[in-house]
Amino acid sequence: MTAHRKKQVAIIGAGAAGLMAADRLSSERPDLAITLYDAMPSPARKILMAGKSGLNISHQSGIDAPERFLARYGKAAGFMGPMLDRFGTAELITWMEGLGQTLFVGSSGRLFPSTMKASPLLRSLLTRLDGRGVALCARHRWSGWDNDGALLFATPQGQKAVRADATLLSLGGPSWPRLGTDGDFVDVLQARGLAMRAFRPANCGFDANWPEAFAEQWAGQPVKSVRLSFGDNEVTGDFIITRHGIEGGPVYGLSASLRDAIEQDGQATLLIDLRPNQSDDQLAAKMSRPRGKQSLSNHLRKTIHLQGLQAALVKALVDRETMQDPQKLARSLKALPLPLVRTRPMAEAISTAGGVALDALDASLMVRSQPGLFVAGEMLDWEAPTGGYLLTACLSQGRWAADGIASYLA
Repeated sequence: MTAHRKKQVAIIGAGAAGLMAADRLSSERPDLAITLYDAMPSPARKILMAGKSGLNISHQSGIDAPERFLARYGKAAGFMGPMLDRFGTAELITWMEGLGQTLFVGSSGRLFPSTMKASPLLRSLLTRLDGRGVALCARHRWSGWDNDGALLFATPQGQKAVRADATLLSLGGPSWPRLGTDGDFVDVLQARGLAMRAFRPANCGFDANWPEAFAEQWAGQPVKSVRLSFGDNEVTGDFIITRHGIEGGPVYGLSASLRDAIEQDGQATLLIDLRPNQSDDQLAAKMSRPRGKQSLSNHLRKTIHLQGLQAALVKALVDRETMQDPQKLARSLKALPLPLVRTRPMAEAISTAGGVALDALDASLMVRSQPGLFVAGEMLDWEAPTGGYLLTACLSQGRWAADGIASYLA
């Protein structure tokens, strides 16, 4: 008798979505032959890089306030809703505990592994996949399909053709290209007829036209305990002055709307509240005290503690007439206007927007025009802020795609 051939599943891209898909499939469908392909010498390089400063894997609001958690996905909330219902923060915690990794709640509700690092989680997951027979092929850069529909890979030994009964593409977005996610797949997929949205930076810094002396002196320094606002959105925290402009958590939280406004209008004006715990009137009253022979800068330092970087920021952004009027200056301190002229390059961005159009996929993340081809993760056209939302979504999508592959191959 001829031995029964296992159906072959190729998962291309061993990042968050790809690894989760392999874990789910190998658990639920041991009858499948699953192979993970990655272009780099080792898997999950973006996860490891993110974990250097603490792997923020999810957010407590996914348990305490799931509607608020879902709203952080903006226009993609409807897309993400069913997937997070099936595998959200609570399920992610259980999954990590099954890998021997406990979590703790950090500042602002962010969830981290107790070790803070990504490497223990990754080692445990790769060990489990290996024990289930999942093959990992490193240094395999996918380049498309041959004329017979086989997957093509560039490897150190030359080109390789692989036949698969189902394929998951989880290639990531083109931020951090040195980690392997360079976006080369765009031309391949467009030639195949897939609708693509142009990639754009997300969770990124912005350029501002700083005076040269200001940038020289203050680049790399934090502006602490402020409130940033743009349109109807506001965030609090610390942001960083760079030689080119600004970056940091609160900036990333507003980056999508700032980026869209710059694309439409050529610039966007970010408002900085340097004294979020004081009102205009309180500030004006303090600054209206007689200053005698003191310089204005010394007067502001003594009355409202405006000094150092914050004082330099005000000097760079406020005109002389406003500086001399306590009422006008108070209003400026509560809404200091900083014009932003462009996003930083996509290679510097934490994540991306754009990619494969969501309407090109069916409800299982399978490409409508190509049965057996699934897509998940950051290479899809959605975005989310930092704070655990990105990683939770990629893992949830990987699991959802795995269930779609299982159903397709049933």
